[in-house]
Amino acid sequence: MNFSLSFEPLLSWVWLAVLLVPLLLLGLTGLVTGQRGAILRLAAIAALALALVNPVFLDEEREPLKSVVALIVDRSQSQDIGDRADVTDAALAELQARLARFNQFEVRTVEAGRASAQDDGAETRLFGALGQAFRDVPPSRIGGAVMITDGQVHDAPEGASSFAAPLHALITGDEDERDRRIRFEQAPRFGIVGRPLDMAYRVIGTGADTGGAVDVRVSVNGEQVAVDRAIVGQEMPLRITLPSAGRNIVQLAIPTTEGEITDTNNRTIAIVDGIRENLRVLLVSGEPHAGERTWRNLLKSDASVDLVHFTILRPPEKQDGTPINELSLIAFPTRELFVEKIDDFDLIIFDRYQHRDVLPILYYDYIAEYVENGGALLIAAGPEYAGQQSIAHTPLMAALPALPSGDLLEEGFHPRLSEVGAKHPVTRGLEGSESEPPAWSRWFRLVGIDPPEGSVVMEGPDERPLLVLDRKGEGRVGMFLSDQGWLWARNFEGGGPHVSLYRRIAHWLMKEPELEEERLMADGEGMTLRIARQTMSDSPAIAQIISPSGETREVTLEENGPGLFSAEIEVDEIGLYQVANGDLTALAHVGPVNAPEFADTVSTTEKLAPAAEATTGSARRIGRGITGGISLPGIVPVRPNANATGRDWMGFRTTNDSVLKSVNRMPLFGGFFGLAALLFAVGAMWYREGR
Repeated sequence: MNFSLSFEPLLSWVWLAVLLVPLLLLGLTGLVTGQRGAILRLAAIAALALALVNPVFLDEEREPLKSVVALIVDRSQSQDIGDRADVTDAALAELQARLARFNQFEVRTVEAGRASAQDDGAETRLFGALGQAFRDVPPSRIGGAVMITDGQVHDAPEGASSFAAPLHALITGDEDERDRRIRFEQAPRFGIVGRPLDMAYRVIGTGADTGGAVDVRVSVNGEQVAVDRAIVGQEMPLRITLPSAGRNIVQLAIPTTEGEITDTNNRTIAIVDGIRENLRVLLVSGEPHAGERTWRNLLKSDASVDLVHFTILRPPEKQDGTPINELSLIAFPTRELFVEKIDDFDLIIFDRYQHRDVLPILYYDYIAEYVENGGALLIAAGPEYAGQQSIAHTPLMAALPALPSGDLLEEGFHPRLSEVGAKHPVTRGLEGSESEPPAWSRWFRLVGIDPPEGSVVMEGPDERPLLVLDRKGEGRVGMFLSDQGWLWARNFEGGGPHVSLYRRIAHWLMKEPELEEERLMADGEGMTLRIARQTMSDSPAIAQIISPSGETREVTLEENGPGLFSAEIEVDEIGLYQVANGDLTALAHVGPVNAPEFADTVSTTEKLAPAAEATTGSARRIGRGITGGISLPGIVPVRPNANATGRDWMGFRTTNDSVLKSVNRMPLFGGFFGLAALLFAVGAMWYREGR
């Protein structure tokens, strides 16, 4: 119960002053001058004033409010080290049980630091969670907070905390912990494929492990390429060579030492985008024709291609008596191109080329050997391929996917994707292929071949092969069995996707990773792991995923197009994931690269001690009892301005705030009592004045 006196005047205070002040002055004047009856007059004026200001006696019923105490629980990945998670759970349960015995406290538990799809968990941000816990609590009701953490908090204030209540930190982990970690000091974002790339790294020891030397395994895209010897604490140089264009994952790993608290940070990665130097392409046209310029324009339009183009304008058998010194033609440098520098080319294209003694017969053997050793060859065949001077009748035969049958079809037809071509990355999803007939123009010539090797991805009439792709040894060969692609480029009957088709063929031949028939890809976005599978099979096997902590799980890949399967899963661990599907593997880093969460995993009180002590709180390690259980400091309610920490206790402030439940009003100068008092005072004054 709370008792108080209140005034509820019948008139405004201004009008009361206008009415009562003159009367009060008149009564005081009579009292000062000693007039008879002055006291009675002053009493009557006072009674009138009390009646007008209307004093009211209030009896309030109030319910006291509780102070709010927040328990901020660190659930970051560093808390999974050793028995920290178990100690955290035990400390949380014990604190909740102890605080429940005090009616003065309302307990709020907030778990923070765990990565999610919305938050990548790059940092342990407990002070942000602390602010959220008290966002609807007035300062007078904040009793304090306890952080249960390993002390590796990344949003801790550098100086005094702005938290206006006792802050206590209970630290998990042992005081004598030791750890080694590795990190990149220099890691370029881009590198040129096939050229040395300079990087630098450092192995760091914490605790008792601060010296010595250690072996460092260097892997690129999951394959070990070297083992370095590093001095702990010193910056070490590293030189690698990127094997492919696009994303490359460079990983460094050190062995786990005895007594080390975790090996999670014994690995570090750098993601480097590989950039190809200009690709060198040799285009040899057997004679001028309408499709020659189509190939030339396409290759010249690609800034990443260095094109060397020769057209045979005057074959050796053409003898018209013109003196050699009057000819303006450039001699074909056959020896330089096909013997001395053949390995410098990434792709060789024979465009309607036929054997007419321009190349010595031995050079065709060099070209076949070039393909076997990893080169790329494209045959854009015309009628010559079916004739007597076909290159299929040379030693190049060993590198060709199909030999001519001697037939030559010359009638209109729509090129179509084969069943294999609908799945193959070179032709899959080619614009216009989804309709029947395809939404592109007709062609009018097709060279007949015997049953081919490799994959037929495009067909002509009666399912005759039109585009054949094949592997020969380490190299690749493509064969276009028509020279009518220029009709698409000239927009005949609406044209067709010649640019996409020609470019895909060229890049597949040059082993572009994105165009591989069998390819497994994995990537991380936020805390989502995305898996994509290209395959020529109807159903890939179930993908297996190995998390950074070594946990294995399986996921089913769902079909989302011909030859395409994918899956997305939400994960809660930051780090490098290994994905396997059949005999293919892929790596993906989920979350921030080299996240601060693993930069230092040794537990500490140093980061939270300044902020806690500034609020009269404390930062201390969770003790161990005799029986092996945890030992926590006692809980003591304290006044708002009192000290909130002791050797074996921690205090939380209580509040004087309350909630008004009901009010009982009793007017002191109302009803019969007020009327009687007023009449008595006025009557006594009248009686005295009457004498």
